[in-house]
Amino acid sequence: MTRQKREPIIDWAKSLGTATAALAIVMVFALTVVTTQSVQAQTYTVLHSFTGGVDGANPWAGLTMDKAGNLYGTAFFGGINDGDCDPGGCGAVFRLTHKGSGWAFSPLYSFQGDNDGVSPQARVIIGPDGILYGTTSSGGGWNGGTIFSLRPPAAACKTALCSWNENVLYRFTNPLDGISPGYGDVVFDQAGNLYGTTYQGGNGTCGVGPCGVFYKLTHSNGSWTERVLYNFTGTSDGNGPYAGVIFDEAGNLYGTTSQGGKSGCNGLGCGTVFQLAPSGSGWTENVLYAFENRSDGANPIGGLIFDKSGNLYGATSGPGNGKSTVFELIPSGGNWTFSPLYSLGGNGGSTASLIMDAAGNLYGTSLSGGAYGSGSVFKLAPSGEGWTYTSLHDFCAGGSPCSDGAQPWGNVVLDANGNLYGTASADGPSNYGVVWEITP
Repeated sequence: MTRQKREPIIDWAKSLGTATAALAIVMVFALTVVTTQSVQAQTYTVLHSFTGGVDGANPWAGLTMDKAGNLYGTAFFGGINDGDCDPGGCGAVFRLTHKGSGWAFSPLYSFQGDNDGVSPQARVIIGPDGILYGTTSSGGGWNGGTIFSLRPPAAACKTALCSWNENVLYRFTNPLDGISPGYGDVVFDQAGNLYGTTYQGGNGTCGVGPCGVFYKLTHSNGSWTERVLYNFTGTSDGNGPYAGVIFDEAGNLYGTTSQGGKSGCNGLGCGTVFQLAPSGSGWTENVLYAFENRSDGANPIGGLIFDKSGNLYGATSGPGNGKSTVFELIPSGGNWTFSPLYSLGGNGGSTASLIMDAAGNLYGTSLSGGAYGSGSVFKLAPSGEGWTYTSLHDFCAGGSPCSDGAQPWGNVVLDANGNLYGTASADGPSNYGVVWEITP
């Protein structure tokens, strides 16, 4: 097998502590608990501290919750390391299930560093057939990444280390079909087709930068076929989509690009919010908003969400001028009006998609900032003509190394009781990141 090379696709990744040689495999994972009380009376709990072994290391993505309230996630490094990846493992998929009043952690799959993929950066999602789907950022033979599914073994698992069965649906093997799926989830349409984006690659019309593609995966006769529906050119239409796309009720798709658009941000463009609309001859891209000169935010890494009225919400990663923003786009008469809702400023830029509760409050994470400069979990509540910011947890409250974790890249999820769950990609008791819970 060929040893896979993994290059982080954004410079901030270089600051993360990469996993070292895998630790000894343990049969039972103890749930390490670190609790702090913030001034808002939130309770923060570490549900699992990654060891860098079979359980994984450095979870960059957030979590997915099933109907029973169980949590699923990915780790960029770690897993059972057979020597075919750089020291630290090729990445893993895991699950946390309710067990009594606590949680039980189970590793579901360890990537092996060749054709099955290397280093998942995005979440796994639950497909219409009830199994897991996701992407890896590299590997797949040519090292362009993969799209995969995971299903439980036919026989019931009797140990904590019973591996699920992976099926590689597609390997990115040519720059023309895309390179490096980023942080975005894949998404299904009603016919069972998969859609997503890659951060790099395209059909050769790409200008300066990574560019990227929007693709569709169609299932027929037991196999999956990829078709590129749109090639980003790296100019006014956008450049480098990290996040995935979301559907509206009419079948249009929406997403963000981290660069491109207008000419700001040192000539690279500060990023865009776009719509992809199906037409008889394919898909047409419409730029709904192009960020410019960092005054309204810059470089959206995370994706978008809708509210019940069809308005879009997202956040920018910054950086520059303390103007990382949470923003809203409101449709009216075929046009969209951009409104910056809140400047994260010293609270750090966000690399994740937001979520909204039934009351219209927004929740998200910041990669840096917070009271200790290691990131935060925040809430934005509508208040009169504006929004009220509350930090629900500031990472590194437990000293250095940060026992509560640091640098949350991914989204948060919310259960029916108002509890929040997420990951921190670094630090923690074992220094490989954590899964956490915040209870009101």
